[in-house]
Amino acid sequence: MTTRAAVAAPNPLCAQAGAAALAAGGSAVDAAAAALLTASVTEPGIMAPLGGCFVSVWPAAGSPVVIDGNVEMPGREAAPERWGQGLVTCRTSYGGGLTTLAGPGSVATPGMVAALGEAHERYGRAPWAELLGTAVTAAREGFPLGRSAASYLALVRDSVLAWDPATRAVYTDAGAALPAGHLVRDEALAQSLEQLAAEGPQSLYTGELGRRLARDVQERGGLLGPADLAAYRPLVRAPLRTRLAGWELAANPPPSIGGPVLTAMLRLVEHAPDRSARTLAEVMRRVLDLRLQRLDTAEDLEAAGHELISTLRELGTVGLPRSADTVHVSVVDAEGTACAATASAGYGSGMTVSGTGLLANNALGEPELNRRGTHVLPPGTRLPSNMAPATGRHADGSVLAIGSPGADRITTALLQVLTRFCLDGEELQHAVDAPRLHVRHLAVPGDDGEVTVRLDHEDDPALTEALAGHELPTFVHEPHAMYFGGVGAALRAADGALHAAADPRRASATMVG
Repeated sequence: MTTRAAVAAPNPLCAQAGAAALAAGGSAVDAAAAALLTASVTEPGIMAPLGGCFVSVWPAAGSPVVIDGNVEMPGREAAPERWGQGLVTCRTSYGGGLTTLAGPGSVATPGMVAALGEAHERYGRAPWAELLGTAVTAAREGFPLGRSAASYLALVRDSVLAWDPATRAVYTDAGAALPAGHLVRDEALAQSLEQLAAEGPQSLYTGELGRRLARDVQERGGLLGPADLAAYRPLVRAPLRTRLAGWELAANPPPSIGGPVLTAMLRLVEHAPDRSARTLAEVMRRVLDLRLQRLDTAEDLEAAGHELISTLRELGTVGLPRSADTVHVSVVDAEGTACAATASAGYGSGMTVSGTGLLANNALGEPELNRRGTHVLPPGTRLPSNMAPATGRHADGSVLAIGSPGADRITTALLQVLTRFCLDGEELQHAVDAPRLHVRHLAVPGDDGEVTVRLDHEDDPALTEALAGHELPTFVHEPHAMYFGGVGAALRAADGALHAAADPRRASATMVG
């Protein structure tokens, strides 16, 4: 029996994967997992199978939980001379200019597959193998490269995609960019996914796939080893909960950065004197300034995250002065279960694990997640994360699942959509479509540790007018720019009607049925 649900996913194949899981008797969580696994194949460059994720679940009957499948610092068995090695510096024009580190030394211990396995064990109803069926077919028979993935791959073809011949062979045309719509096939990846389907999630941690991953990373000079994979465990955490008008929202807690930052922003904006573009920019600047000062370089991210929320709660009561890569799936079913899952492989390591087709993450090379320096965390430490999937319930019985890709734009994108939807009462799709802004912290070239702040926003007449004369320098992006995330939301309204909203900034898709 097929469960009725609303699904918001990165592309039509992902939405189809969610529908197939539901048709196999699966739950909202099964649908989200199937869509996310398919996205790890069909959104190359933006996502990869060897990434990390957070799964936020609010069961129809029960309390919300967050399954932390974020990446970890590897290196339990690494010799001292390996630390700081195996890295490839990549400069791209993405988002107005970005420098990141790729290569085998940028690969962190992946957690997405383990977290989805834990979510399936707790809340799933369909067989595990069913969740990988669409992903296997897409890899074997081919999938049309989406607009967002094609755009990103074109930007990194001479950097992230340039150093590994196996990656270059599949995701470029002899070094040239693949156009949107190009049919991408990878039989090696299809076979690896079939093995994962047959053997279960542990295949990647203590089985053959894990052994091949660790061996290849180590042979190329990276840190990840068998002990790191064998020791990895998804962690089930109680979420941060906050009220916003009639809604109660649940987001991922510390040591994640995304959940605490989003929670702090929402609590501030609810007490703000108004919700204008200038006020939202001030909320972003205040929270992101504190993030930079207290979270990004903190040794104890859990304590620092709770401290950030406490500080902002106090500031929020006095008002504000008037004067700063990833995929997401949201599913809500007719029974009232909500699942929001966000996954990230960073900006991509460019490494394809030999003979497997599996692309690896570059979490150890993401600049905003390694502000204390590269390879400085003790092995086994969860890395910081911008991801902030959230679920919510309203007093009238409405149920929401929401999240976004977009690195440090995740929280600011969600702030703007939730403000419009929860506080201003806008229709969900309209709230997602509305023009966005982001307060961006930029490292100053050549000045160690110095950061400047600027206000990025989409080209929109009303937004431009509202921000005219702002004290921060501005940078204008095209309308509906991919840079500002890709919010996906699913809603069961108070009357039981199901709705899904997809972001025009990404090649996203919805399914309601």
